[in-house]
Amino acid sequence: MFRRICLLLLPCLLLPACGSVWNDPYPAAEQGQNIMYSAFTDRPKHLDPVQSYSEDEATFLYQIYEPPLQYHYLKRPYTLVPGSAAAMPEVRRYDDAGRELPATAPASQVAKSVYEIRIRPGVLYQPHPALARRADGTLRYAELRAEDLKGVRGVGDFAETGTRELEAGDFVHQIKRLAHPRLHSPIFELIADYLPGLKTLQSALAEEAARNSGWIDLERHAVPGVEVVDRYTYRITLKGAYPQFLYWLSMPFFAPVPPEADRFYGQPGMAERNLTLDWWPIGTGPYMLAENNPNARMVLARNPNFRGEAYPCEGEHGDREAGLLDDCGKTMPFVDEVVFTREREGIPYWNKFLQGYYDASGVSSDNFDQAVTMTSQGDVTLSDEMRAQGIRLLTSVSPSIFYLGFNVLDNVLGGGESAEGQTRARKLRQAISIALDMDEFISIFLNGRGVVAMHPIPPGIFGAREGEAGINPVVYEWRDGRPVRRSREVARRLLAEAGYPDGRDAKTGEPLILNLDTTPGGLGDKARSDWLAKQFRELGVQFVVRATDYNRFQDKIREGNAQMFFFGWNADYPDPENMLFLLHGAQAKVKESGQNAANYVNPEYDRLFEKMKSMPDGPERQAVIDRMVAILQQDAPWIFGFHPKAYSLQHAWVLNRKTGSMVRNTLKYQRIDLGRRDAARAQWNRPIVWPLGLLAVLVVAALAPAFVHYRRRERATAVGGRG
Repeated sequence: MFRRICLLLLPCLLLPACGSVWNDPYPAAEQGQNIMYSAFTDRPKHLDPVQSYSEDEATFLYQIYEPPLQYHYLKRPYTLVPGSAAAMPEVRRYDDAGRELPATAPASQVAKSVYEIRIRPGVLYQPHPALARRADGTLRYAELRAEDLKGVRGVGDFAETGTRELEAGDFVHQIKRLAHPRLHSPIFELIADYLPGLKTLQSALAEEAARNSGWIDLERHAVPGVEVVDRYTYRITLKGAYPQFLYWLSMPFFAPVPPEADRFYGQPGMAERNLTLDWWPIGTGPYMLAENNPNARMVLARNPNFRGEAYPCEGEHGDREAGLLDDCGKTMPFVDEVVFTREREGIPYWNKFLQGYYDASGVSSDNFDQAVTMTSQGDVTLSDEMRAQGIRLLTSVSPSIFYLGFNVLDNVLGGGESAEGQTRARKLRQAISIALDMDEFISIFLNGRGVVAMHPIPPGIFGAREGEAGINPVVYEWRDGRPVRRSREVARRLLAEAGYPDGRDAKTGEPLILNLDTTPGGLGDKARSDWLAKQFRELGVQFVVRATDYNRFQDKIREGNAQMFFFGWNADYPDPENMLFLLHGAQAKVKESGQNAANYVNPEYDRLFEKMKSMPDGPERQAVIDRMVAILQQDAPWIFGFHPKAYSLQHAWVLNRKTGSMVRNTLKYQRIDLGRRDAARAQWNRPIVWPLGLLAVLVVAALAPAFVHYRRRERATAVGGRG
C-alpha cells in the first residue's frame, strides 16, 4: 500500500523535469504556428464597410477590404499610394463651360472634378459561399429555402465557396450602398454635398424600400455622377473642387463590395442567423474573417486568394536603423493568422502580455508606472523590468487635438462689436493661454502622454512646422534650442492691458469671473478643476466650473451660452484642412450649425482658408498655412491644448511594427520571430512545482506513522494467529 502511495506521488516529484508550458491559454494545436496574438476590449458593432466608422472596427475591416488607395506604411508625413487601384487616380477639373482647367486653377473656377480610377486586373475575392457557382454558372446559394438554412450558423457551414475577379462595377456598387435607406452610412451627408447624385439615388431607393421589404437590387439603379468605363475602370464626377476626396478613397467606405454579397445576405432567414455583411465581410484583402465571436474571440486568417504585395523599400529617416527596411521587397502578408481575444479587464490583458501570450500591448494608467519611467527632463523611457524582457516602446503623436475653447460671442471673452473691446478680449485670451501651463497639465494628468499644441495642426500632417518655426510666439519663446513658456508676469501684464489689473475690472473694481462649462466625467472633474482654479488664481482671476449633463452642455454650445469649454477633434484624414476648418467662420456653431464651437470669425483667415483648402501641398500652400496659423496664435480663440501621444509596447519577436494612427491596414506588414517567441514563453512560464514536491513530502511524512502502526498490527495479528 505504501509503495502504491509513493508511486502515485512520484509524478509530483518529477514535474520539474517536464518542459511543457502549463498556463498557455491557447489550444495545443496552435503551438509553433505562424499566428499573431492580440486582444480587443470593445466588440465591433459594424463590419459592413458602408456603416463602420470606429477604431475597434477598423482593426478588422482594413485587413479584409482593399479601398482604391492606402497610406504608405513607413513614410511621414502620410503619403497616399495605390491600394486596389493600379495607379493614383487621374483627376481632371472643368469650368462651367466644360473647358478643362490646369491643376493650379483656383477652386472658385472649378465647376466639377472628374476622378478616373483604374483598378488592378487579376485581383480575386476571398473564398465565399456568396460567390459559389454551379457548373452552368448560376449562383449556388442565391435561392435558398428555409430547410437549406437548418444548422447554418456561419459562412463556414456552407459546403461550397467560390471566387471571381474584382471588377470596376464592384466599387460603383459600394458607392450606391452609401445611399441605401436601410444602411445609414455616417458619411452620406458629407459626400452627397460633392456627389449630389447620391441624394437622387437615395430617394429612388427609399421609394422601392417602401414597396419591397426584401432585397433591393442596386444593379437596377444608377447613381448620377458615377459610371463604369470598362471592366477595370470607373469614373466619379464631383461638384466643384474637393482635393481631400483622395483621402476618402483610402477608407472602406469606398472599398469594393460584390453585388452577389448583397443578394446572398438579403435572403429570408439570413439576418436572424447573423448572416449579414455586417457580421461576415467579404473582401480582396490579405486576410478574411474566419471566426466571429465578438464576446470571446475573433480570428483573421490569410486569404488564400490574395495576390501578395511587396514590403516597402523606402521610408523616413531612422527606419533603416530600426530594422524597418530589412524585409524590403518580400511578399506580404507574413503572418498566417491573427487571433484576437476579448479582454474586459486591463489586468488580465497586461499579465498575459508580460507572459508573452499577447505580442503587443498598449500602456494604460493602471500599468503605466510598471511599464515606463519619467526622466528629470520629462521624457518617458522603458522601465528596467520591461528592458530585461526585451520589450520595446513605440510612441507616436495622434492626429488629434484637445483644446480649451473661448466662446467669442461672450462679451468678456469676445469683446463685443467694438474694435477696442475686441482688442481687450484678445489680450485676455492671450493672458489665459500663457497662464494655463499645458506642459504641467500633460505631466500631471496624462503621465506625459501628450505634446503641447502650438496650433491646431498635429505633427506629421502637412503644414505643421518643427523647431523654432513651429512654436506659438504668443505663449512661448525660443531659448537654448527649445521652447520656453512665457512667464506669468507677461500674462499679468496682458491681463492689465485687457482692463483687468490684478484680476479686477479697472472701471468697476469687480473681480473677473470666468466659467468653464463641462460635463461630469470630463475635464471638469475634481482634480483637474482644482488644478485649473489654481492656475487662474495665480493670475488673479476667479474660476468657476459649471458642470451639467451632456444634453444641456450640447445645448449651451449650440446656443452660444457657454463661456469656456474643453473639446477634442480626431482628424479624419491627414490634411490641414480637416483641422483648420474648426475655426472657419462658415463653420460657426451658433450661426451655421458647424464645428466651430468658438464661433470665431476672422475675414482674413476665412479668405485664406478658402484658398488653402484646394491647394496642392507645396511651398505656396505652406506659406498660406503659416499666415493662417499666425492669425490664430495672435487671436487665441483656443488654448491649443495638446496632441495625445500613443504609447505601445511590443515584444522583441514582433518585427516591422511602426506606429501611425492614419495607417490602419498594418497587419500584413508585421512579422513574428516564432523561435524567439516560443523560447521566451517557455522561460517566462516555467511551472513552479516545488510546492507540489513539498506537499508530497508532507503527505508521505503524515502517512508514515499510520503505515508503521498498520504494519505492526499486521505482524502482531499474524503472530497471534499462529499461536
